[in-house]
Amino acid sequence: MTTHPARVTCDLSVSVDGYAAGLHQSEQRPFGDDGGDGWGDRLHSWMFETPEQRQRQLDRLTEVGAFVMGRNMFGPVRGAWDRPWKGWWGENPPYHAPVFVLTHHPREPQPMEGGTTFHFVTDGIDSALRQAREAAGERNVSIHGGATTINQYLAAGLVDELRLHIVPFTLGAGTRLFDGVPSLDLEQVESRAEDSVTHLTYRVPR
Repeated sequence: MTTHPARVTCDLSVSVDGYAAGLHQSEQRPFGDDGGDGWGDRLHSWMFETPEQRQRQLDRLTEVGAFVMGRNMFGPVRGAWDRPWKGWWGENPPYHAPVFVLTHHPREPQPMEGGTTFHFVTDGIDSALRQAREAAGERNVSIHGGATTINQYLAAGLVDELRLHIVPFTLGAGTRLFDGVPSLDLEQVESRAEDSVTHLTYRVPR
């Protein structure tokens, strides 16, 4: 009998107006036009400001036994897999666990260094979560992004905990958290403010 993980979590950096990525994603700009000049500078630079921040992010990754992400988070390739794209993270991605990528186009699993294997799921969010739970065993499953994928899981009532990292600027356009999600009653369990980001953790009642 498979033991489900304690929690299905989502962990996302957003602008004050709720955007997790800007427009015009490309291979050079994974998070689109976020107002920075490189790889998600403004939305994610807080993660690397101090050794404590970097370690906290690593600790959160190690509590997770499997990840689910959308096709757009995995990469900028659209349509059929017509190039050998292996993700944004190089040969040794930071996940070190199975990652289930939602896509409409079949592809064989992609093993990487460090214990990460990308599995490509073509039969929807329920199937991806079921496979992730089986792979994670007693550890958590992270619905890792982007916002469109997280919105699908929130709308389906499949998320236990939502962790938001709110960065103090506005984007005005892009991919927005909660778009298409019915009204939610969230229970705030933690808040912590820093100079460049505010961390909020919510329990999502089923």
